[in-house]
Amino acid sequence: MIIKNQQDVTTAVLAELEHATDERFKTIMKAAVIHLHGFARDAQLTEAEFHQVCGVIAQLGQLTTPSHNEVVLAAGSMGLSSLVCLLNNGDSGQSETTANLMGPFWRQDAPRMASGASLVRSPTAGVPIFVNAWVRDRQGQPVADADVDVWHTSAEGFYENQDPEQADMNLRGKFTTDAQGHIAFQSVKPAGYPIPLSGPVGALLRAQSRHNMRPAHIHFMINKPGYKTQFSQVYSSDDPFLETDVQFAVTQALIGHYVLHTNTPAPDPQVQGDWYSLDYTFVIEPGENRLPKPPITGKAEGGKPVNVVLPPRA
Repeated sequence: MIIKNQQDVTTAVLAELEHATDERFKTIMKAAVIHLHGFARDAQLTEAEFHQVCGVIAQLGQLTTPSHNEVVLAAGSMGLSSLVCLLNNGDSGQSETTANLMGPFWRQDAPRMASGASLVRSPTAGVPIFVNAWVRDRQGQPVADADVDVWHTSAEGFYENQDPEQADMNLRGKFTTDAQGHIAFQSVKPAGYPIPLSGPVGALLRAQSRHNMRPAHIHFMINKPGYKTQFSQVYSSDDPFLETDVQFAVTQALIGHYVLHTNTPAPDPQVQGDWYSLDYTFVIEPGENRLPKPPITGKAEGGKPVNVVLPPRA
């Protein structure tokens, strides 16, 4: 098709897509073209701005490494990750769900552990926490023999892949639910943390005068044949950033009650002083059981990272 005007460009691209044999591919690409071209028209995108956008997209890929995924971070910071999650869970977005973002820090092949074991693999400061979790189906019945990956930050706000001083797979583990759909583990209470600012995501936040904090949470990934693999994050009810999470991920269903215990014996007699407990129940849905590609595959090298925090908007 010989292009006569700007509208012809969209018409020509959509016409070529009609030759695609994969119907789902065709649906996705047609929607992408219509909305991308519409974005350029609505924003009256200049040539200089277009090249700037291309540079940002290229930088997202260039800054993605085995221990950091800038692309996933950007999707979360624009609310896209949360939107896709809520569209695809809770009976296709019709009801509340315990599903949440996968996030950029899931690593495959976490060590398999016995229920009640500790996730702490190297000296890790923080207040001890004892977690009990249950997995149930939509009818409220326990789901036995489900694999549950668990991971979270240290009290300093670093995942082990970010922090060379932490042992490999520190604060990570894989458990299997018992006949009651139950797992338990011991760890340290995670801290809220700032997302990295060194790439395009940092520039995006600064341009909006937004802070870069995530509220404290523990990640869970539940996997069993016959059920849709579910990623979840259970957020700490006492965190000051619940309502302004930089990744737009906090839902009411995922606010957990992290209970502080003082002057009370801990479940582990070796633990002295204050400790926390968390009890939480997940509901998983029938569906395709598959694992996505892990967003990271290894640990950072070099010295201990330094967190940079943007102030909240006044």
